[in-house]
Amino acid sequence: MQNLFNLKEIRQRFPALCEKRPIHAHKGIFGTVGVIGGAVGMSGAVALASVAALKTGCGKVFAGFHQNTLPFPYLPEQPEIMLNTADELIRRKDIAAWVVGCGLGQSLHANRVVAKTLLSPKFSTIVLDADGLNLLALWDKENLFRLPEKNIRILTPHPLEAARLLHCSVEKVLQNHTQSALAIAQRYQAWVVLKSAKSTIAYYDGTIIINDSGHSSLATAGSGDVLSGIIASLLAQKIPVEQAVAGGVWLHGTAGEMLAAQGLSIGATAGEIINQVRLLRHQLTVSN
Repeated sequence: MQNLFNLKEIRQRFPALCEKRPIHAHKGIFGTVGVIGGAVGMSGAVALASVAALKTGCGKVFAGFHQNTLPFPYLPEQPEIMLNTADELIRRKDIAAWVVGCGLGQSLHANRVVAKTLLSPKFSTIVLDADGLNLLALWDKENLFRLPEKNIRILTPHPLEAARLLHCSVEKVLQNHTQSALAIAQRYQAWVVLKSAKSTIAYYDGTIIINDSGHSSLATAGSGDVLSGIIASLLAQKIPVEQAVAGGVWLHGTAGEMLAAQGLSIGATAGEIINQVRLLRHQLTVSN
C-alpha cells in the first residue's frame, strides 16, 4: 500500500481525513448516516452504500428501503445496519448525512421522496446518486429555486446522468468534463462529482478538483453506490465538505488501485472496494 501514494502529500491535502481518533471516542461523535433507495429488485444498492458508510467510519447507519413488502431485505453479514422503510426513515431527526437515490426507482412515490428530502432544510446534508439524479433532472426551474441555500448537496453523476441533468448529449459531456461538472454544480447549487477514469469535482463557486486516483477495477456493479456511502460517512464524521468530497473520491480511486495491485484488475466487486477503503482509512490515521 505504501508505494501507491505519498503519505505526507495526502496528509497535506486531506488533514481531517488523517486525524487520529480520540482515545475516549464513542459512536455518537462519528455521526449517523441514513441511506434511502432500494426499490424491489434493487436492494443491493442500499446495502452497498450502507456498508460503505459504516466501514468508512461513521458511528451508525440506517437503511431505508423504498418498498413496503415484508420481510425486508436482511443483511446477514452486516447486522449492525438498522433497516426500515424509506417513509419511516425520513421521519428520523438524528441523521447527520443522507444518501438518496441508490436503486430508488423512478415511480411517482420515488419522486416525492426525492422532493421531500431535497426541499426540506431538515435534510441539510445529502449525497444524491442514481435515480435521485434522474428524478432531479426532470425538475423545472420553479422547483430548483426552492432548493434550500444552506443545505449541502453532493451530486455524483456518471456521464449519462450528467447529460440528463444538463439536458444535453452524452457526447457534449464527454467533450469537456470540467465545464460539464461546473455547469451542473451551478445549475443545482451543489458539489458535483462527475465520475470517469479521472473524476472531476466541481463546486458552484468555481472550484475545480481533478482526482488523480483510480483504476478500471472500479468499473463494476455497485461501485457508485459505494462512493456515495463513503462521502456521506465522511460528512457525518464532520470532515469539512471539500475534504469529504475530494477525499472520498480519492479513497474510492485508491481502493481500486489497491485491488489491481493484488491481482484483481478484472472481476473485483463493489464489496471488495469497501474493505480496501477501510484499510486505507486505518493506514492514514494510525501512521499519523
